[in-house]
Amino acid sequence: MRLPYVPNPPQFENADDQAIVERVQQRRGEAGLLELDLSLLHSPPVADGWNSFLGSIRTQTTLSTSIRETAICRVAILNNAWFEWEHHAPILRACPNIKEEHIWHILQAPQPKLHETVSANPAVSSVITKASSLEKWTEACHEADYADEKHFAVIAYTDAMTLGVRVSDAVFERLKQNFSDREVVEITATIAAYNCVSRFLVALDVGERNAQERPAVHDQYFHRAYPAAHC
Repeated sequence: MRLPYVPNPPQFENADDQAIVERVQQRRGEAGLLELDLSLLHSPPVADGWNSFLGSIRTQTTLSTSIRETAICRVAILNNAWFEWEHHAPILRACPNIKEEHIWHILQAPQPKLHETVSANPAVSSVITKASSLEKWTEACHEADYADEKHFAVIAYTDAMTLGVRVSDAVFERLKQNFSDREVVEITATIAAYNCVSRFLVALDVGERNAQERPAVHDQYFHRAYPAAHC
């Protein structure tokens, strides 16, 4: 962490600031405050707004857990936000409709232009070497039958929003064909919110994860049980 964490438990003389601490603690529950909270609480009003906004994103949308966590985990991988990944990958993996191959695909973060390299997974080596752009990458991996169309539409949309910011009509139309207007707004807000989270985490090296190597599917933190209110 590039700044010191506030003391835990935080104690503020200002009653309004202490009330903010209590609201954050209430959302975290038994897990207690995270390093993220102890960073944000340098500015209690910012922590308060963050807590309310992310609480809504995490617990008050109509999205399924697997759709929400697919978007969050993909953002974490694209932005090398390992603190975010470690807290959300176990939630995604626990979803009954998520296959191991889906996790593997999320870990394969594309670049806007891919190098001519062969995947470590022989089942998709041929299609990946043919991919030369972001959209071709997602289409190639879709051919490998990693997940259903809804999850792939979310991954393609997450990639476009995170890597390029502008979203092509084709990628957006694919999302609209699979989700209601409300769900599109909620998916967009989730991706945007966790881009904010990941950039904060990485810029300040919250949790001291920046030096960490890219995770693998078999890493042990997949098997940890994290409460639903994390990050």
